[in-house]
Amino acid sequence: MAASQKTQQELESIERQVASMEASAGRNEQTHRELARLHERIHTLREEIKAANTAWQKTELARHPQRPQTLDYIERVFTDFSEIHGDRSFGDDPAIICGMARFHGEEVLVVGTQKGRDMKQRVHRNFGTPHPEGYRKAIRIMRLAEKFRRPIFTLVDTDGAYPGIHAEERGQAEAIAHNLREMACLEVPIIATVIGVGGSGGALAIAVADRVLMMENAIYSVISPEGCAAIMWRDASKKELAAEAMRITAADLSELGCIDDIVPEPEGGAHRDYEAAANLLDVSLQKHISELKKIPPADLIVSRYNKFRTMAQFFKAD
Repeated sequence: MAASQKTQQELESIERQVASMEASAGRNEQTHRELARLHERIHTLREEIKAANTAWQKTELARHPQRPQTLDYIERVFTDFSEIHGDRSFGDDPAIICGMARFHGEEVLVVGTQKGRDMKQRVHRNFGTPHPEGYRKAIRIMRLAEKFRRPIFTLVDTDGAYPGIHAEERGQAEAIAHNLREMACLEVPIIATVIGVGGSGGALAIAVADRVLMMENAIYSVISPEGCAAIMWRDASKKELAAEAMRITAADLSELGCIDDIVPEPEGGAHRDYEAAANLLDVSLQKHISELKKIPPADLIVSRYNKFRTMAQFFKAD
């Protein structure tokens, strides 16, 4: 087990112990001393987690089962959310959530991937891996938002598009490619935020945006570290080495120019405090949408297109 996982498990165990002790009646001096010691240990462990700077440690935080998901942020950042279903061709895909909402009084569209919490939810949401109809639903409603001049916010947390045979039969690759093309041409501001795991084209299909943000402990990559290690070294256990080499963290991607901003997280990670994480995201979204609303639609399209065309160009021809 990785050291960061042990630290996280120890922290959660101590916090449960503290909650139990504080809830019990009849505290004495010894109990107060023990609580003080445990609170000090909690602070130390949170600092260790906050200081985690390896790519693999960030990966574990991005995958944490209690990390806030799309619906958690919608509940706290947006108001008057009204979900819209279906691609008007095949059906609905619960792995992608779309709906109109208000952001500080302004009408907007919110699109995001949802993994689910317990097993029943995860099966219903297909573990956050969308089918083609999910992507077709997303772009259908994005076009609706464009018609009514509503900014678009997308929240990305997926290991990738669903690779099953039925998804392939229904045109998974075509659906993703179509989204990439169409999002590049939308005449409204688009802000995409990677809130957890941004996996390959399945994430990019709803992340062609004027501003691409990442939560501090999120990751964004074309393949998982385990998958990369299995291909490069024929050994998935070299996942930590692969994670470092792939440069998948927010800091790495900001340095490479692939994202525009890093959204800070509460002490210990977003899963420690949903309200604080949502407030930090809210501040960042307000900042970027206010900047984008000043840019004419034609300029937005040109800027967005050039932004993605110039990614990964690190050398100039002679």
